[in-house]
Amino acid sequence: MYIVQSIVQVPEHKTEQLIDIYRNRSRLVDEQPGFVSFQLLQSENAPAEFVVQTTWQTKSDYIAWVKGTDFQRIHELERQYPDQELSDIKPTVKRYVVRAE
Repeated sequence: MYIVQSIVQVPEHKTEQLIDIYRNRSRLVDEQPGFVSFQLLQSENAPAEFVVQTTWQTKSDYIAWVKGTDFQRIHELERQYPDQELSDIKPTVKRYVVRAE
């Protein structure tokens, strides 16, 4: 298994808006080969910090998704999001290989 986390800090007054965006996400990733799951995590100690986490069967499945047209389309839509405070956020991305379950 391969896990990718995008960590973002949003303005506190935008937390509910961000949650709504992900609740209503396109779900294009869900149909990708090797995709396992998606979660939006919110920090208990710092509620304006979120982790967008996807789990994949393999690293190559994730790489194929990133190189695909659906990934490009979704991220282009994010850049065009009308709320500048949210569209300007740059995530910190971390990748992990699952070694034990």
